[in-house]
Amino acid sequence: MLRNIAHIPRAYKQVLTLVFDITAVAVGLTIAIALRMGESWPAETIERSLPLYPVMAGLSIAISLVLGTHSLRLSALDLGSIGRLGQHALILALAGTAVNWVGHLGAPRSVPLIFGLILFCLTTFGRLGLLHALTWLIHLGQERTPVAVYGAGAAGVQLLSALGKSPEMRVVAVVDDNPGLEGVIIGGRRVQAPAALTALAQSGRIKRILLALPSAPPFRRKEIVAGLESLPCDVQAMPGLADMVENGDVLTSLKPVSSDDLLGRGAVDLDGPDIAKAYAGRAVLITGAGGSIGSELCRQMLHCRARRIVLFDHSEFALYRIDREIRPLAELTGTEVATMLGSVTDQQRVAQVLEEHGIEIVLHAAAYKHVPLVEENELEGARNNVFGTQILAEAARAADVERFILISTDKAVRPTNVMGATKRLAEMVIQDLQNRSDRTRFAMVRFGNVLDSSGSVIPLFREQIAAGGPVTLTHRDVTRFFMTVPEAARLVLLAGSYARGGDVFVLDMGQPMKIIDLARRMIELSGRTVKSPSNPGGDIEIAVTGLRPGEKLYEELLIGDDTLPTPHPKILRAEEACPSQIEMAGLMRELIQAMEQQAPEKVRQLIGRWVEGYHYEETGQRLQVAD
Repeated sequence: MLRNIAHIPRAYKQVLTLVFDITAVAVGLTIAIALRMGESWPAETIERSLPLYPVMAGLSIAISLVLGTHSLRLSALDLGSIGRLGQHALILALAGTAVNWVGHLGAPRSVPLIFGLILFCLTTFGRLGLLHALTWLIHLGQERTPVAVYGAGAAGVQLLSALGKSPEMRVVAVVDDNPGLEGVIIGGRRVQAPAALTALAQSGRIKRILLALPSAPPFRRKEIVAGLESLPCDVQAMPGLADMVENGDVLTSLKPVSSDDLLGRGAVDLDGPDIAKAYAGRAVLITGAGGSIGSELCRQMLHCRARRIVLFDHSEFALYRIDREIRPLAELTGTEVATMLGSVTDQQRVAQVLEEHGIEIVLHAAAYKHVPLVEENELEGARNNVFGTQILAEAARAADVERFILISTDKAVRPTNVMGATKRLAEMVIQDLQNRSDRTRFAMVRFGNVLDSSGSVIPLFREQIAAGGPVTLTHRDVTRFFMTVPEAARLVLLAGSYARGGDVFVLDMGQPMKIIDLARRMIELSGRTVKSPSNPGGDIEIAVTGLRPGEKLYEELLIGDDTLPTPHPKILRAEEACPSQIEMAGLMRELIQAMEQQAPEKVRQLIGRWVEGYHYEETGQRLQVAD
């Protein structure tokens, strides 16, 4: 029943507040008069003072309606609200003094002033007491997760205030690594050093740690998260102010530690004036605009002040979602937005979109990229990834587009799967067109796995951890290069600004990461432990399922060893050989025939003949991998 108090109509709550304040007026007057009774008032003076009760009650209602003190929310009681109650008491005390003097009531002049002070105490502390009593009763017998707040700054204070009303969490401790804050009491809790978390977590007194450090530098957040990995606690981070404004609630804005914290290296700074110069005031077409990379490119284009962004995708829902997100933002930057449904394999549609919108730059992110799916759907993979790229690129050349950037993958380097092989063929199409292009500059960008993209293992691992495991891994030695979605998008944009024609751009991403290490890190950051022979009592097991058809133990970014520098120290350029124009024409002709004949085996044979590193054997299986 107590939990239904919050759902009482607002008007009823305001009436109850007025009744509470009138009662406080009566009690306050009685106490003030009683205090003066010690001075032996005559009975006639006391009788003449009795009219003060109804007069002050009426004045209290009028002042409440003017100042709005009857509308103050208990759950939002702060210094501003207390100040409003002080105004109410002061005005009522002065009004009582005037009524006493004008009406010749004979009450001592000190009575209204004493009354005002008592009334302020009654209304303020009465509300605070009622708030704490209701909170205690509502939470009585309720299971709430014990949490510790890491960070005693402004964000931490805001989070503590929100947690005080939370039915799901209760604060056990507040910690901060600033020695100057140690011992300070915030939100009723004494700030401790972070070392206190170890004992609290191991004893089970806390189950979750909330990071209230939204303005801390990324490297500092990573250091803190790394220090919390070994604790048996879930870790959640408080976002920046913009995210909280968007979500409207501090607690609902809390989220698991971001993918950036799983990167294992510092994010590469890919900001620079070259990006803004290359895209400002231009008309840009983004294919696959509803995908992970495509949608981030759309957001980045707004920052670049592009004149027009054309969103192109064959998925209606994905296109609707990104259009809904960026259109209001585009109005603020003065950027035109056009949303075009269609497939890159539709030659007429592609040509019409390029001409109608005066496209100057094409960012080609549309592709089928899920290795197992394309492995079983070779024809559609080739149709979309190879012919879609050819159709779009040739249309761009015919329309005198200034720059065309193909978004490729590290799986295109010596591929052992159809998806990677089709992406390598798409690169060869672009290289061939560059040799025949006078105006349009064609370039390609290769990068590794993108954290939190639709094809990344991160969302899968999160689902498996939430379900209690096991976390599935294809091989204990699988390694991959990882980068964040913003890094991938900025790399594409920088490549566009550096493109000379026929270039292959890659990002120096440091050392590859073992997938098993990533799985362990995610399990530990969720507050659980890995179940293993050395830790049989662990929470979540990591199960090895075996390599899938076409999957490699490791990926590469370059076919050759020679690289050229770019204006950015972390971006490399490679110029890789490709078949001649005659050879490419023959290859594409044979590929078309294989597709018309619905012959996936011929597609694989062609790939095996033309794509370096691809091994095709006609066996009972579709593909045998020789890693």
